[in-house]
Amino acid sequence: MTPSGAGPNNVRVRRVALLVPLAVLLAPVASASPAATKPTLARKLAKALSAPGLGSTRTAAFAVDLRNGEVVYAKNSMRPLAPASVEKLPVMYGALTALGATFRFHTEVLGEGRRNRATWRGDIVLRGYGDPTLSTASIHTLATRVRGSGIRRIQGRILGDESFYDRRRTAPGWKSSYYMSECPPLSALITDRAIFQGRETRWPAAAAAAELKHALSAVGVHVTGRATAARQSGNGAGTVLATAHSAPLWKILRFMAQESDNFTAEMVVKQLGALRGQGGTTAAGSAVIRELLGVDGVVLGGVRLADGSGLSRLDRLTTRSLVELLESAWASPSIHKPFVGALAVAGRTGTLSDRLLGRATRGRVVAKTGTTLVSSSLAGFVNGRYAFAIINNGSPINAWTARVAQDRFVTVLAHAG
Repeated sequence: MTPSGAGPNNVRVRRVALLVPLAVLLAPVASASPAATKPTLARKLAKALSAPGLGSTRTAAFAVDLRNGEVVYAKNSMRPLAPASVEKLPVMYGALTALGATFRFHTEVLGEGRRNRATWRGDIVLRGYGDPTLSTASIHTLATRVRGSGIRRIQGRILGDESFYDRRRTAPGWKSSYYMSECPPLSALITDRAIFQGRETRWPAAAAAAELKHALSAVGVHVTGRATAARQSGNGAGTVLATAHSAPLWKILRFMAQESDNFTAEMVVKQLGALRGQGGTTAAGSAVIRELLGVDGVVLGGVRLADGSGLSRLDRLTTRSLVELLESAWASPSIHKPFVGALAVAGRTGTLSDRLLGRATRGRVVAKTGTTLVSSSLAGFVNGRYAFAIINNGSPINAWTARVAQDRFVTVLAHAG
């Protein structure tokens, strides 16, 4: 698989090659070089990261200088830890690399049968292709377009087809309590995040079909049959009567990252599997992401991608893998802008709106946060100079203490930069 982008792994190789002769040239005057300050910065970072209640063996951090790739701090950087929502960073990277920032999800209305003047004789299929932002408004737009084609009567059923993805509603390794509470049911056809007539529904495809039938009636198209969930019949062929598209992927990922939205992350993973892998499953999408990271030179030892949101108890990331991912995104002309622009901004947006409020950090740090009962994490960029990742695990984790330590660590980097 050949990803789009500029091959950040090659950038990393060239960087190492250039640093070796530079180190040799500077060796006689090491006492006067910037390298002399590195131990001081490392000590400051270590002190910032230390806090009562945070186990040293279950804390990992890694930070590099983006100008030259030099490591400024490393602690347990290859230790696999539960990542919480920084798991969404590999999802962003994989989606932008494989699909591109301008990719749009789509939803179709298909006719099975034939048209006789203003009457469609046969079933109408509402086929979903995984749009996590599909809404009632989108369904009404589709109904209006069907009417605009001249159809006024449908002698058949309205079928909701979600077969583009598998039928699994959750992801591997989730607690049963996460279903509906942390994430709506996963489906290739789901409107309003499974809210139907003011209530949550566990049958999103049937609800979407019912919504289309109602919308058709509202615009003056009479439907004789019932609305239900069903796979499109035959060989999948049909007459396309209407199509709706989502916003571009970069906007969807920005919402996902800044608000740490679990549902969007899981849907994007399945989309990667459906379009670039072995089918619309979480496992297939995760395999695509892992392959892309490996091709771009990210060290994957200890990495296990079980879902897209970070809710899974099976997920494991290392701080080194996260920082290498961040370096690759930073160096890639094709994904740099949408990737960095999707992250929350310290003191301003998303999950960082109330964090890192100091003068050195507000507006100068962009990052992804993560919090579960056993993990607290933070990874991103400081002043466009440093890439960093911090993961704290515990049983449970003291989230407040971890956040304070993480913010201290980032503040030290901000002052150094």
